[in-house]
Amino acid sequence: MNVLRFFDLADAGVVAGKRVFIRADLNVPRDAQGHISEDTRIRASVPCIRMALAAGAAVMVTSHLGRPEEGVLRPEDSLAPVARRLGELLGQEVPLLTDWVNGVDVRPGQVVLLENCRVNKGERANCEELARRLAALCDIFVHDAFGTAHRAEASTCGIARFAPLACAGPLLAAEIDALDKALAAPKRPLTAIVAGSKVSTKLTILKSLARNVDQLIVGGGIANTFMLAAGFSVGKSLVEIDLVDEAKAVIAAMKARGAEVPIPTDVVVVKHFAADAPAVTKRAADVADDDLILDIGPETSAALAERLKAAGTIVWNGPVGVFEFDSCAKGTETIARAIAESKAFSIAGGGDTLAAIAKYEVEKDIGYISTGGGAFLEMLEGKTLPAFEVLMRRAAQDRIAIS
Repeated sequence: MNVLRFFDLADAGVVAGKRVFIRADLNVPRDAQGHISEDTRIRASVPCIRMALAAGAAVMVTSHLGRPEEGVLRPEDSLAPVARRLGELLGQEVPLLTDWVNGVDVRPGQVVLLENCRVNKGERANCEELARRLAALCDIFVHDAFGTAHRAEASTCGIARFAPLACAGPLLAAEIDALDKALAAPKRPLTAIVAGSKVSTKLTILKSLARNVDQLIVGGGIANTFMLAAGFSVGKSLVEIDLVDEAKAVIAAMKARGAEVPIPTDVVVVKHFAADAPAVTKRAADVADDDLILDIGPETSAALAERLKAAGTIVWNGPVGVFEFDSCAKGTETIARAIAESKAFSIAGGGDTLAAIAKYEVEKDIGYISTGGGAFLEMLEGKTLPAFEVLMRRAAQDRIAIS
């Protein structure tokens, strides 16, 4: 993907003394008291900020947090806890500025955090007037928030249209490179794992992947619909009967290419949805009318693990069972460890996937862990994200401007 990268600007010496506006993704989870409970996204934003400071820039950073109402800044929507944590990570004070759209006082070597950008009226609608005002604050716009790359908003796309220079930060660039490696020019066999509660939420992804992957492993509630399409009973499990024909079409499309959608041969079932419900492993053909399928069985897990270990590229989105219940977690654990042990290039994304990776402590053995949720899914669908589109349009003219 042809975009200008912030590293190139810093390396060319054009950043010193410039006002750099970084759109980061600092939308971190917080507990009931408002304290940050997990700071991965803040830590992921630090390299870009440090790069800008080291290059001698005056640095502005902003992000959304939560779902604020435009024009209303509630205490729970404030980036104040983020500013404190960012200051600790950077080893310097990070002032938090409000009412910043009309001007920001920041000098080279300083970094300021601009209050929740989604409070600004016109942000979500990508209002041109707001976008132009944001662009006027800076000499260089750096998009480093892959998690927002699928949203055309004033602080992600609008500002990129009007800023003097617009580029991808190191985090966004790494996402581009990883996704290109996994989807544009993958080492074969290419195996995709797509799991979740419903086929309907990921139907377009399944159809898109069916045109390209060598194996399409489905899990969770999605697998139930595919099992029904393959002629198995799924009892009272979560299933979308109206999408059985769509599942059959995906299976047929894969088969026509000599590819495959492996259907579980054994499953883990319970009688009611609860962590302490007795779990039983059954053959797929033996699922009773009152059974709930909550995981793949050990035979299926072992067979899929062998396929994953032989893959050239693995794309993973979603746990294959209710891994939050210990009795229904073995399938997801087996898949996670198989991916970690595989020599394939692997890329994983999605909130539940990241939770599974953390639970089984395989982070260091995954090729690339995407910070995006919706953006990652839209890339799997084959879409060109709005943020990428505008940066690609700008790339040629901006390279000429700095040459």
